[in-house]
Amino acid sequence: MNPTTRRIVTTMNAALVSGLFLTTAMAPAHASGGGTRVENDGSCSGSTVWKLKAKPNDSRIEVEGEIDSNKNGQVWSWKIKHNGSVSASGSSTTKGPSGSFSVNRRMVDKAGADTFVLRAVNSKSGEVCRGSVTL
Repeated sequence: MNPTTRRIVTTMNAALVSGLFLTTAMAPAHASGGGTRVENDGSCSGSTVWKLKAKPNDSRIEVEGEIDSNKNGQVWSWKIKHNGSVSASGSSTTKGPSGSFSVNRRMVDKAGADTFVLRAVNSKSGEVCRGSVTL
């Protein structure tokens, strides 16, 4: 299995207090809802790479998956599972200029940890991409 990289990006607040008690703050990672954003990426069974992100958004979870093969016109079937159940599925074609496609969905924020798994299969070559994040 190829190694994956996990990056957790959290909302940051920075305060500067001067003699006049002047305070400045950085904007949250996502203006609507803020909170923790989790990202994961890795290699597929061939030369393609995947990326999966999840972040809270207005009492739901915004999930974005990306498949990047650097080749235009490839047809991929994909599924997103949420805590083991298929929540979204479809077929997408890679497009220019990068030879990639993205899937964006807003999911229910279930009690406890939410785990999302993206699985995509290239219909011609059979190459498989699989990645997950937990928020």
